[in-house]
Amino acid sequence: MSEQPLLEVENLRIDLTVGGTKFPAVQDVSFTIKRGETFGLVGESGCGKSITSLALIGLLRHPLSIGAGTIRFDGREIQALSPGEMRKLRGDRISMIFQEPMTALNPLSPIGRQIAEMFVLHRGATWKEAERLSIEALANVRVPAPERRIKDYPHQLSGGMRQRVMIAIALACEPDLLLADEPTTALDVTVQAEILELIRDLSAAKGTAVLMISHDLGLIANMCRRVGVMYAGRLVEERFATEVFQSPSHPYTSGLVASLPLLGARSKYGRQRLKEISGVVPPVAAFPTGCRFNPRCYAATEVCGTEDPGVTPLARGGLVRCHHHE
Repeated sequence: MSEQPLLEVENLRIDLTVGGTKFPAVQDVSFTIKRGETFGLVGESGCGKSITSLALIGLLRHPLSIGAGTIRFDGREIQALSPGEMRKLRGDRISMIFQEPMTALNPLSPIGRQIAEMFVLHRGATWKEAERLSIEALANVRVPAPERRIKDYPHQLSGGMRQRVMIAIALACEPDLLLADEPTTALDVTVQAEILELIRDLSAAKGTAVLMISHDLGLIANMCRRVGVMYAGRLVEERFATEVFQSPSHPYTSGLVASLPLLGARSKYGRQRLKEISGVVPPVAAFPTGCRFNPRCYAATEVCGTEDPGVTPLARGGLVRCHHHE
């Protein structure tokens, strides 16, 4: 694995504009991903994971916009690239598996045509060659009878099958960076394992860097070398995956890990009651002062409600954003 990061995100801020007022939906987010590395991003819905990935691929639209920070891909700043320059990167060197395939796929075009476009636009293939490559791409993600399926429209496929088509499109040009937003949504366990193995093989063989976004902590633990934990638009902890799950430093991370079911665990009534984090993620326009997690935190003190904890480097590597992490 090369020591030079392929992707560098530094102090990224994403603004949400409402009625002329800007609110920081994502703030001070920094991380790097090396070639061949899989970096995980976890957190509850509404924490800013998906819009962070959309910012990286240049797909933010009003009322969202990049307010500050730097995004460097292969040493080149990309947030200020022209739409044409960004299109050359998107789908070729940077690709994305979207969380909602039904809204990401074109309902008016057969799926074979949508996959073939990748090879025509980015590889200079003829449409005849692209059709053959599309069949191979569908076969790689275990779509049965791909020769027939290339003529189907998205509405003719099940949710799981549409997800496989999205993955086929994302992997078609063997990208340098793959952004995977809940890539195994709607897939059964067997197919999920096959898709993850496909992504792992691509990363190992081609040095593809992967940003893996998921609520499935087991998937993240299995796939990722390092993990970033997001809460209310901020990265509150970032460490090696083994350390995050074995000895979390931030109370929010501790709550996420504690919510996982334990095989064989039973209460005196014969059932295991899962632990939960009280409350919900606050809306962007109502982020609390101080530590944003303090209204839900079991370890919160007076200072947590008044002062931003800032980022603290950890002795064993990584960082945490908490007054009481020790």
